Formats: sequence, C-alpha cells, structure tokens
Amino acid sequence: MKFKKIYIEITNSCNFDCSFCFKTSRATKFMTPDEFQTIVDKIRPFTNYIYLHVLGEPLLHPQLDEILSIAETAGLNINITTNGGLLQRKKDILLKHSIRQINISLHDAEENIKPEKWDEYLQTMLDFSILFSPKTYVCLRLWNSTNEASENFNAICLKKIGQQFCLSTDDLKIDEKNGNGVKLADHIFLQRAPRFEWPDEDNEQTQTRKTCYALRDHIAILAGGEVIPCCLDADANMKLGNIFTEKLTNILNTNKAKDIKKGFEQRKVVEPICATCGFIID
Repeated sequence: MKFKKIYIEITNSCNFDCSFCFKTSRATKFMTPDEFQTIVDKIRPFTNYIYLHVLGEPLLHPQLDEILSIAETAGLNINITTNGGLLQRKKDILLKHSIRQINISLHDAEENIKPEKWDEYLQTMLDFSILFSPKTYVCLRLWNSTNEASENFNAICLKKIGQQFCLSTDDLKIDEKNGNGVKLADHIFLQRAPRFEWPDEDNEQTQTRKTCYALRDHIAILAGGEVIPCCLDADANMKLGNIFTEKLTNILNTNKAKDIKKGFEQRKVVEPICATCGFIID
C-alpha cells in the first residue's frame, strides 16, 4: 500500500489560540528527533510525501532543524502548514532545507494579531512567499470566506495581496474560473475557502452515506505516535495503533482499519465521528 501523503504531528502545541480550532484533550507534546526518526523509518516504504501538521504549530518545535534534516536525509518531500507567526524567527532554518510546499494560514492572524499589526504581518508573509518561491511552493490560505465577521480582515488581505502582485479584486475572486485557488506568481498561490468545522462526536451525526480519502489517500500520526485514519481525527477517536510500539503494516491490517476503509469504499460510515465530519467527496 502506498499513500499519497502521511501527516505527522511533530507537536500539538501552538503559539496561536483560534476559536475555530479543535481543542484537544491530549497532553501537550513535542515529538523527539529519535521518535521522528522511528516514524520516518517505518513510513518510508509507504509514502514519498509528509505533511508536518494535524494540530499545533510545527515551527514552534525547538528541534525543527534536526527534524527537517531527518526527513530530508530520508528523501521525503516535506510539506508544512503554519500560521506564519514564527516564520521570521525560523526563516534561516527553513531556507537550509529542501521543502516542497509551505501553506500559510492567513486567517489565523485575524484573532491572534492585533488589527494595527495586520499590515505588518501580511507584508512579512508576502515577503517570505517571494523569498521562498524559487525553490518552494507557497500557498496563502484564507479559509473564512463564509464568516461575515471576517469581511474587513479579508478585504485588507485581498487589497494587500492585490497590490503586491498587481492583481485586481476580480482577479482574486472565488468563481467558476478560479475555483478556490488563484495563482499569484510562479510557485505562489492564494487559496480561499469557507471556515472549516472539525468533526466532533458531540455534534449531530448526519453524514452517514459518503466516501472519504482516509486510509486510501492518507493516514496521520499524532505526536504521541497514535496512528489515525485521517488528519481530522485530532483526538484519536479512531486510533488504530501506535507506531512507536507496532509495525505500520500490522496497524493497517487491523480489523478496525479494514472495516473503516471498506465502509468508505461502499459509501458507508463505520465510525460515529465520521458522521459528524463535513468533508465530503464525490
């Protein structure tokens, strides 16, 4: 079995506190380089791409340099999702390594950066994007298009982005032509989407007939080593095993993993938390 990507949560700690983010009951943890090496050794036959994100801010990890070196030595394509708050501080570390793509969640700044600092934050993100674009794809994410309270923040973002790349407001619209993504420059993109809602077993279970990329396209590994079917199971409700103590092949061949995968192949939801997830594919 080969996955398109595997998510690895090197820490579940974050320097931002977003109201829309999942609040985990797990203890705060930073994965050690030795633990990360163990994971890389075990997943290498299963994928060529890793995404350093589930919960938490990966750039907050104090041993980020060593972790990136481990992934790079293994020949993995590294993808990072960040809120951008630490990009300036970690810029030199990131420049040292071969990173395939960096996703910057601009929408996180609305609640965590003072309004008078928005312009400075955005300019830093744009400068960073231009600096890294010769060797790294950069995706600027504005995932709050349906949130009325974010209209002012979004307008400021779009104006700043338009000025930087000489694009009009119409050029940055979400429409049939652009879909939810707009190319700003070589290797630099803007992605707009509605605010995401995390699945939660306490929510109403309405999505009982659907398929999903879980266990087909990807899996995720949390900071404590828990292997989960998808990157949205942030509290390990569907824990399949622990990669620190088990072989990944054995984990993927458990009855639970097989039942979840088979269920999605038949458009059936097996796990209760999946019925609360708004992510649907045709």
